[in-house]
Amino acid sequence: MAATLTRERFQTPEWVFERKLDGIRVLAFKEGGHVRLLSRNQLPQNHHYPSFVEAIAALPVESAILDGEALGGHWDRQLPPGYYLFDILWLDGRDLTQRPLDERRGILTGLALEPPLVVVDRLEDAEPWKRACTEGWEGVIAKRRDSSYEHRRSPNWLKMKCEASQELVVGGFTDPQGKRVGLGALLVGHYEGDDFVFAGKVGTGFDTRLLLELRSRFDALEIAEPPFTKGTGLPRANAHWVKPEVVVQVGFMEWTPDGKLRHPRLIGLREDKTAPEVTRERP
Repeated sequence: MAATLTRERFQTPEWVFERKLDGIRVLAFKEGGHVRLLSRNQLPQNHHYPSFVEAIAALPVESAILDGEALGGHWDRQLPPGYYLFDILWLDGRDLTQRPLDERRGILTGLALEPPLVVVDRLEDAEPWKRACTEGWEGVIAKRRDSSYEHRRSPNWLKMKCEASQELVVGGFTDPQGKRVGLGALLVGHYEGDDFVFAGKVGTGFDTRLLLELRSRFDALEIAEPPFTKGTGLPRANAHWVKPEVVVQVGFMEWTPDGKLRHPRLIGLREDKTAPEVTRERP
């Protein structure tokens, strides 16, 4: 189940609010002592989070399907690493997806989880989106209390963002300048039907380690011609082109009228999403 972006700001008794986490969405499948962690596009994640696997395997239940976000590494530095759970779809032979959200949460909290397994807190603030922006969060998620679990992007889950953010695909990069190493800026885009649309340059949000890691990765993906098929302002000097395979999360102020990102910064890499899935998100 995925949330729908909204510009609305409201609070009524029918809705609950949670912090929007800046991590990797992970589904956990437990069957006896066997645990599988899968990303949103069904890539295995066990090797990334062995402590989560061990903790889920030790739960006193025979079978379960859990939904949450994995935080670790450079993701969401405001919270300690862990598997932050917000839903449960299956428990010991029972399909819970048609049960109301509040009932599913009650079952989840009843598992008495301990770190690194954490149940996401509900926000009791009068205007939780204001707290989110004041404290530098990505935003909040609003969820209908009575909603079932839908295997789609649903209007029963809404995301209210502070800073705009967007998944984008890297189609090239520029050479580093001055004392910079690795690369200068990422040249990013998104898909619009069959077109790969250029959305601008992302030159901030990197540390030296990431710059060098990305350059090594991109050198193996380099191609002769730009992969972009649409968009204006594509740089030509000191530019290198790569197969559009690497997905990144980018924070920015707004979209310009010509479809570029204003004041973009890199938030992190998205290993849980494939390039063809990346389209421009519109409220």
